[in-house]
This record gives sequence, structure tokens and C-alpha cells, in this order.
Amino acid sequence: MPRRTKIIATLGPATDRPGVLERCIAAGVDLVRLNFSHGGVADHEHRIHQVREYAAKYQREVGILADLQGPKIRVSTFEEGSVILEKGEAFILDASLPEKKGNVHTVGVDYKNLPRDVKPEDVLMLDDGRIVLKVLKIEGPRIHCCVEGGGVLSNNKGINRLGGGLSAESLTEKDINDLKVATKLGVDYIAISFPRSADDILYAKKLIEQENSKAGVIAKIERAEAVKVIDEIIKVSCAVMVARGDLGVEIGDAELPIVQKHIIQRARTLDKAVITATQMMESMIENSIPTRAEVFDVANAVLDGTDAVMLSAETASGEHPDKVIEAMARICIGAEKQRISQISRHRVECHFTRVDEVIAMSAMYAANHFDVKAIVALTESGSTPLWMSRIRSGIPIYGLTRHVETQRRMTLFRGVYPVHFDPLDAKTVELYGMVLEHLKKQGIVHEGDWVIITRGDSLGVHGQTNTMKILQVTK
Repeated sequence: MPRRTKIIATLGPATDRPGVLERCIAAGVDLVRLNFSHGGVADHEHRIHQVREYAAKYQREVGILADLQGPKIRVSTFEEGSVILEKGEAFILDASLPEKKGNVHTVGVDYKNLPRDVKPEDVLMLDDGRIVLKVLKIEGPRIHCCVEGGGVLSNNKGINRLGGGLSAESLTEKDINDLKVATKLGVDYIAISFPRSADDILYAKKLIEQENSKAGVIAKIERAEAVKVIDEIIKVSCAVMVARGDLGVEIGDAELPIVQKHIIQRARTLDKAVITATQMMESMIENSIPTRAEVFDVANAVLDGTDAVMLSAETASGEHPDKVIEAMARICIGAEKQRISQISRHRVECHFTRVDEVIAMSAMYAANHFDVKAIVALTESGSTPLWMSRIRSGIPIYGLTRHVETQRRMTLFRGVYPVHFDPLDAKTVELYGMVLEHLKKQGIVHEGDWVIITRGDSLGVHGQTNTMKILQVTK
């Protein structure tokens, strides 16, 4: 069986090295992530060109995800580049302090509204929680703190408030400009950082529509307040990402595992895709094999039902990106062999309101109770394969579509494999034979295999799937 869980690799200096990106795609990357926190338009454009070139060489489609930076709240810069903060000492975050004026007593902040957002007794986590400050008082632009967790603090490290609540807008001016660039570059998904509510996602979708783009919106769950309204955010997003770095800092490490499981479960229940991200194979930035803890982390996300697992610095700046991908693929396949990954009661007792959704659920029920080799969905938008993929199964789902954008969108869906196929010129009586012959040529099915095919009477029309047929492959 092919691997069902998808792998997302972040591109960067490491994948720019000669031959590395091609090896990553050959190793099975399903989507690539462009981190708009780094690099310029020319960098992103060049990487997209290379991805499309290598994907074509290996006769695959690889999705492209543009990840917007969002309102990164950071300390400014120090005179000497860094300082050592000792526990119990006083330290001031000063929104009026110029750059390069920081010292062991004070440092500037790039988010000028921070003094208005905090109050005495708040706990601020700097550099992903490595430095902990307790707020004592606020005087104008200055936040007086006591160091509760000391260490080295260097330039431009992030600031989080334990429990969330910082008011910075999700989409900055830079993000809006980057969103326009991403749509012009033809990306398949755009990830929105630090959304607080469904309104942030709806605003991003409006901007994307204004650019005449069909890119899907992914909500990165990084704020504590986003967890409180997770269903509302999921419903208006194409997918959500459990971005465990900032989220873990805001809600605390002890809460993170159960919140991750909850988000994965809610996304699947609400028929949306979900990505698990951050530090999944962190040790492989330098090492050639993962730690056992990393193996368990990836496997648990797979067993919980995540659609995709994402690599960040491991591929963007690591020593051997292709080896990381190969290791992650092995772990995913190992976890998918477990029976729990193939059994689901998802929506068994639900009432459906759409015919195409009924067909999708019926196909999966039939496939899980009959000796079926493959499930085939003739699709315009990818909705039917997405619904099918919410049901746990060991049977591959092939999304056949004439639209390359739909093929690339489906690279994110667990257990769904996009295949180019244009049915519009086929007569109904010929269609099923053409589908089976197309799959036979690709080695997907063989003589004697049973296949479930779903389609609509009105080919080429979105949302019209109303037919399911079970066929046996003949000579």
C-alpha cells in the first residue's frame, strides 16, 4: 500500500544545494512549504519553478504552501548582540527604545502596543519559553519585569504571553503584500499565522478572492484564544495546522498533547484537513537518524489521524533533508499498518444533507466491507475525495480530475492520490472502461481487482457526484 499520511517539507538554503530538492521529491514529498518570513520574491519564484520541474520529471503533482509570517512580536536588538539574564534580576521591555540599544537592563520591542496588552502578574515567554519574565508594573512604554527563568537572550527573539491575549492583528501589511505575491506565483495553499477567530480567516479568503486565486486557506493554530473557538476557525478554513511552537508557549507544554489530539479530531469530524507541525524530527537537523521520542511523536500524530506531518528547519537548513523525509515516511507507513489507523466510525450515525456527501460515505462503507482494491472519485473540486478521506481505511482513494489545481489541492488529503484524467469527451457507456484502462496503464489496478467508482451524471460540474458503481477489472 502507498503511504497515506502526507509529508510537507519546508524549502530553504539546504534544499537550494545542488540535487537536494530533486532527491526530496524523489523521496516522496507531497507538498513543499515556502516560509515567507525569509527570502524574497525571486527566491520563492525560483523554488516554485524547481518544484514544478522535478515534479513533472517524476510524473507527480507536488502541492505548494505559502506560509505568511504573521505578527511576530519580538524583542529588538542589543548593543552586543545578546545578554545573559539572571534569575531574580530586574529587566525592562521598552517600546520606545531604539534598535541596538539593548543591554542587560533593558531592550526594545517591535510591537509598540505591547505595554497596553499586558498587566501586572502576567508571564511573558521569550525565545520559545527559554526566558521567562513576570510583569511587575507598566510605566508608559516601559514594562518592568522580574526574570523568573534566565539565560542568554539575543536579538529579535519572539515574545508570547502565557495564556495568550495579545492584540496584534493576524494579517500585517507585510502579510497582505506577501499574500498578493503568493497568489501571483500560483501557490495551492496560503497559511495564515496567529489567527484569533474565524473573522481573520474570512478576511484572508476575501483578499485571495480579490486576487482571482483559488488557493486554499490554512489556519495555523498558534494562539491560546484560537483553541477556544477552534470549531468556528475549522469550519471556514480549508485546513488547520497544529503549530506547536508558539501554541505550546502560550498554553503550556503540559496542555499541548491533548490540545493537538483535540484539534485533529475536530478537523476530521468537521470534514477538513489537518497538519501537525514543529520539531517533529528536530534532532535530524544535524543527526542522520531520529530519536525514539521523535519516532513516537510522528507515529502518534499518524495514529490520531493527521492528514500531514510537516518538517521545518529539518529540511530548510538541515544537513540531510532527503534522509529526514525517508525516515519520516518509514515511520508513517509503520503507524498506518496498525489496525487503529484503518477503522473508523466517523459519521456512521449522521444525517446527511448533500447527495455527493452521501455517495462519498457510501463508497467508503462499501469499500471497508468488501474486497476492494481501489476507490476512484471523478472530481472537479476534490470535495468527494476529501469526504472519503475522513473515513479511516487501508484502501487508497484516487482522485481523478482534469484540473491541475485540484490535483495539487488533493496532495494534502490523507490517503488520496491525485491522477490526471479528462472525462468530458467520453460517452457514459465508455467512461468506466476508460477509467479502468487508465488505472491499469499506471499499474494501480490489475485484472480481477474490484474497484469502486463515483461520478456525477453531469460531468464537469462541481458538486454533482450522485453515482457509485462497483466494477471488476477485466482483460
